[in-house]
Amino acid sequence: LTPLLPHIDHRNRGMRTRLGCLSHKSDSYNDFTAILPDKPNRALKRLSTEEATRWADSFDILLSHKYGLAAFRAFLKTEFSEENLEFWLACEDFKKTRSAAKLASKAQRIFEEFIDVQAPREVNIDFQTRELTRRNMQEPSLSCFDQAQGKVHSLMEKDSYPRFLRSKIYTDLLSQTQRRLS
Repeated sequence: LTPLLPHIDHRNRGMRTRLGCLSHKSDSYNDFTAILPDKPNRALKRLSTEEATRWADSFDILLSHKYGLAAFRAFLKTEFSEENLEFWLACEDFKKTRSAAKLASKAQRIFEEFIDVQAPREVNIDFQTRELTRRNMQEPSLSCFDQAQGKVHSLMEKDSYPRFLRSKIYTDLLSQTQRRLS
């Protein structure tokens, strides 16, 4: 259906999210292990219960841990909202850009992919933030996405992060690390 009506896909983001509840996509520990950066068994042997428990201390601790990031990404995929994390990560990578020549092209790619109205992976930001970011694009700098990135970070921290901490992915992961100790 999507190839025949690509314009409908972007307009019906809310409907897609609501229909996601009916999907057979699971929210399980196994989904998380499938996307671990290393081989799952080796990675989980290195993950301590203490580390996984610390992810609940703060959202930034979760984002700074590679397995925490992988688990959070797996969770967001079950909610069909991984574009928020992908945008935040793209901004983090963008801030490391040292080449002036690459700055404008990277900024344009991020804007077209995440910020522009009806972008393929459009993030949920308010009109003022979108317009400020559009103006910042006239002279891209390392800080041109700061406000949009901050809004998306705040949205994930207040909305997705608490649900992640209650998710089967996270609770199963904690159980798995604790079982290894017994």
